[in-house]
Amino acid sequence: MTKLLCFIIFLLSFIGFSQVENYTVKSHEINTEYPHFGLMLLSDSKLIFTTYLLDRKDRLKRLEGNPILAIFESDVDGFGGILNIKDIVIDSNEKINYITSATMSSNGKQLFITTTIDENNITEDNFLIKVGEFKSGKGWTNFKTLPFCNPKYSYAHPSLSADGKTLYFTSNIRGGKETTRGGSDIFKVDVLGDNTFSEPQNLGSKVNSYSREMFPFMATDGTLYFASNRPNGFGGYDIYKCKKNAHGAFEKAEKLPEPINSDKDDFSFVINSKNTAGYFSSKREKGKGSDDVYFFMRH
Repeated sequence: MTKLLCFIIFLLSFIGFSQVENYTVKSHEINTEYPHFGLMLLSDSKLIFTTYLLDRKDRLKRLEGNPILAIFESDVDGFGGILNIKDIVIDSNEKINYITSATMSSNGKQLFITTTIDENNITEDNFLIKVGEFKSGKGWTNFKTLPFCNPKYSYAHPSLSADGKTLYFTSNIRGGKETTRGGSDIFKVDVLGDNTFSEPQNLGSKVNSYSREMFPFMATDGTLYFASNRPNGFGGYDIYKCKKNAHGAFEKAEKLPEPINSDKDDFSFVINSKNTAGYFSSKREKGKGSDDVYFFMRH
């Protein structure tokens, strides 16, 4: 009986150990001296990211002396490849020359971007989310500020659920039941159509902390991934995940293990629909630039 009990305990401990998530991580060849971040996986075959716009001689394009931060789209092959990179063309009449992150609706008809309230006054707390439509010959145009964006606050890092019915983002909204706990929290709104949305809802204390939460990404299995600089992390910003319980409520956030997280900033985590591979950005040592892209495989 004692031997049988010991065997059962050993078997259970082995099963528990085998369920620990392991990751293989490698730096991506697209990395340069310039930052690459704001990753958003639109499907298992398309990726959006943010970096500086370059001219034909690979020099920074500038507007009034400032480098232009733009968004790009590419194909991905499931094995870490980021292929056929091209910039996402914004109608020049829109005068949008500073975009920090973006996402696109699954039907390709709407582009949500984070940009500045005043194109001539770029500050870290001066952002809002706009949505535009694609017009042949113009690119993305007719941008409108999302109606719930209050100019008193900052709104950033839009991320759509797989079904397109929920938009997640970060904000520093203050006051009332949905007030921000820390420097920035993750919120959500229901997408109701015709540029109408529900009121922002704070995702609550299981997700948010008294620090900063940034770069949300909702995986197809309902797991929310995001970055936070809360205490007891590996260092800087770390990547966390929140699963949903049987009632659809988020469970307590868990930080991902090394080598996904490091003692530097790690953020912009995205994962494919099979939960087997994806990308993230990191400032970790031995990188090429300030924010580099890394490909990971989960096993």
